[in-house]
Amino acid sequence: MAKAKAEATETPVEATLKALYTVQTIDSQIDKLKQVRGELPLEVQDLEDEVAGLQTRVEKLTDEVEGLKIELTNKKNTITDAQNLIKKYKEQQNNVRNSREFDSLNKEIEFQELEIELSEKRIKEHKFGAESKAEALKDATASLDDKQKDLDVKKAELDSIIAETEKDEESLTKKSDKALKKLDDRLKFAYKRLRDNARNGLAVVPVERDSCGGCFNKIPPQRQLDIAMRKKIIVCEHCGRILVDMELAEAN
Repeated sequence: MAKAKAEATETPVEATLKALYTVQTIDSQIDKLKQVRGELPLEVQDLEDEVAGLQTRVEKLTDEVEGLKIELTNKKNTITDAQNLIKKYKEQQNNVRNSREFDSLNKEIEFQELEIELSEKRIKEHKFGAESKAEALKDATASLDDKQKDLDVKKAELDSIIAETEKDEESLTKKSDKALKKLDDRLKFAYKRLRDNARNGLAVVPVERDSCGGCFNKIPPQRQLDIAMRKKIIVCEHCGRILVDMELAEAN
């Protein structure tokens, strides 16, 4: 009965301050659950990026090695074709009717010999390139395997921690969303902005030992009195956090 009477005499500003501090209390509990994960989410993200980069490198090197193998086959075929043509032109030289036809066939033979020489040079280059790429592919594949193993271990560790805290986090998130509905859009935006900018996630703090519970700067006595009156929303002049009195905080 007394509680109902107290709620009836509660001012809109006081109700808002209570709602703000309730949301902050719930969100701080969620923050503590997330802290259990530590740096694991970032480590997993970094490893996922490394694995993705190595996968791309392995795919690229694999394509390059296959491309060089195809080039090697093509050049070998070019040499075989050129050798067949040389044989053909030499046979034709035996049946020419004049020196002009002989010289013409001779030029074709020289051209095919140059083609063979150039192809043999390209084969050496492609072989060297293929060997270098194959070695690089071997190293990249080994690195990918190592990173994938590290990722699997870290992900399993993170998944285990998330599984342990998931239900509590879901429950608290629902409570936070429910409490946020009591605030208008302007206050929701201000609260979220303050939380995002605060290193410890504290947007609403009590006055403790005459100081701001967020940045610990002294609060003047008159300002403390205004905070305790709960007639308007007051923020810390130093850090911009929303301030509530200890009585309200302890009652939450």
